[in-house]
Amino acid sequence: MNDQRQPLLDAYSLILAAIDDGVYKPGDRLVESELAERFGVSRTPIREALQRLETQSLLTRDGRSLIVASLDHNQLAELYVVRAQLEGLAARLAAKHASVEEVRVMRDMVTEDRRLMNDPKALSRANKRFHKQIHLASHNRFLVQQLDLVHRSMALLATTSLEAEGRGRAALDEHDAMVEAIARGDGDAADKALREHISRAFETRLKLESGDRRRQR
Repeated sequence: MNDQRQPLLDAYSLILAAIDDGVYKPGDRLVESELAERFGVSRTPIREALQRLETQSLLTRDGRSLIVASLDHNQLAELYVVRAQLEGLAARLAAKHASVEEVRVMRDMVTEDRRLMNDPKALSRANKRFHKQIHLASHNRFLVQQLDLVHRSMALLATTSLEAEGRGRAALDEHDAMVEAIARGDGDAADKALREHISRAFETRLKLESGDRRRQR
């Protein structure tokens, strides 16, 4: 059974990663034959992967075609509310359960990520890895599963708030504050630091989108 499921899992992961990396952006049409050729996978697992992504609302129908879904303003706001609540809880639990080694890894991540401040895309990828490390440090598998779903939806955002001037440095300073709160075992401070971090990211994204709308007029 595992062997039969592997092509589907591979196809799903490959398409999801391509959306997450911005290869396919909101509104882009996904065609079975093109995806099969691109990833070197037969059309059957591609078709099943597309159906799974549609069920998860990452793809939507445009006539007979499947396109990468996009988030309107209300959906974006709802997503950030849920993300702040769940990630705040993850930070609170990490302050209670994270091992010395996990804290050390998070500290090292912040230090290494400061080298990426002039590369928003690379910093965005590093940012996802850092947040995932906090999720794992919560040592709550059900919370990690829910956060995976939330971050899967974040892949529908065509840009990163880290592209805003000064946001990269500020975000890493915020990451540093989270890690120190977790290291102290201060759940309240860790929860607050992560919620404020998400709030600032959301505010920055709203400003970026507002600027884009003004330029399009």
